[in-house]
Amino acid sequence: MHPSIDRLAKLQEFLKERPHDAFLRHAMALEYIKQGNDTLAIAVLENLLQEQPQFVGSYYHLAKTHERLSHNEEAIKWYQAGIKIAQDVKDTHALNELRQAYADLLSE
Repeated sequence: MHPSIDRLAKLQEFLKERPHDAFLRHAMALEYIKQGNDTLAIAVLENLLQEQPQFVGSYYHLAKTHERLSHNEEAIKWYQAGIKIAQDVKDTHALNELRQAYADLLSE
């Protein structure tokens, strides 16, 4: 079995036990991105952020995935939302990363 598929299967098993675990859901979305399944990754990340908007790390990956698909308006929306949350929770690392990616997108 391909390592990425194996990791995804393990994450899905863990999620059966802890379906609202934000870290597991985030990790599953990253596996979908690695597999090139951006549609599933977006669905998982959007669902995660609707339920747990304070999970700052997912905003960057969600916006980047939209950006990669040329969904620039969606990317901008998620960068802006992530910037606000990162400011609220005082996560300077995430804030800087989101601001830089947002600025890069706007300068294209």
